[in-house]
Amino acid sequence: MPPSHRDAQLLASSSRSAAKTASAIAPYAQVKQYLKEALSQGRWPPGALMPSEAELVAQFGVSRMTVNRALRELQAEGLVDRVQGVGTFAAALHRVSSTLTIRDLHEEIVSRGHVHEAQVHIKRKERAPAALAQRLGLKTGAEVFHTLIVHKENGVPLQCEDRYVNPACAPDYLGVDFTKTTPTHYLLQVAPLWEAQYSIEASAPTEQEAQLLCISRRDACLVLVRRTVAQDVPITLARLVHPGGRYQIEGRFKP
Repeated sequence: MPPSHRDAQLLASSSRSAAKTASAIAPYAQVKQYLKEALSQGRWPPGALMPSEAELVAQFGVSRMTVNRALRELQAEGLVDRVQGVGTFAAALHRVSSTLTIRDLHEEIVSRGHVHEAQVHIKRKERAPAALAQRLGLKTGAEVFHTLIVHKENGVPLQCEDRYVNPACAPDYLGVDFTKTTPTHYLLQVAPLWEAQYSIEASAPTEQEAQLLCISRRDACLVLVRRTVAQDVPITLARLVHPGGRYQIEGRFKP
């Protein structure tokens, strides 16, 4: 069989298979899935203009309302920005959703007119035990980067940041001066995240954390554990401990 004929048959078979799979999900979900996968692959860098609604209508053979729903949901997830009369743009990759924003603590403190100071207590390579290796998608005993930093606001300890980083995502991490920039700021620049998983709980600090934060072991703390991922590759796992009396989470909801 000539190669061109064989390739044509394979392409036709693949197209039928793809069409069968696509028909199993709603039309708007097909459009959304296509755009989301393309964004994750970097087809449109942050700030780039994406296909117009008219182009997507023609490409998928669906109504404008269907395309609009797909774009609205992507916007609600923080993956695109839409400007009326202009078009749809790829959002910054570090934006996780419209309700979760990862902010740089330095910027947060400075925005209040206060002084941020960072004290670096640990900054080194380590071998990952099994549990940590699994969270970072590495083999047990693989090399990881570890930093332990205390962030202060006007000289008062505000956060104890215990962070592990996948070296493949930020190979120059240990060479950064974290008294001048924060790990969060640096990682958002070199390894923009696509997904963040986090948990928040009220908990007592460990003995080391209490000592670093200048509090008692009996003091309640707000503990946030956050894991970030880019295109299915784990970037970092961080435990952020805040004295309960010095930190609060604020938000706004408008239905």
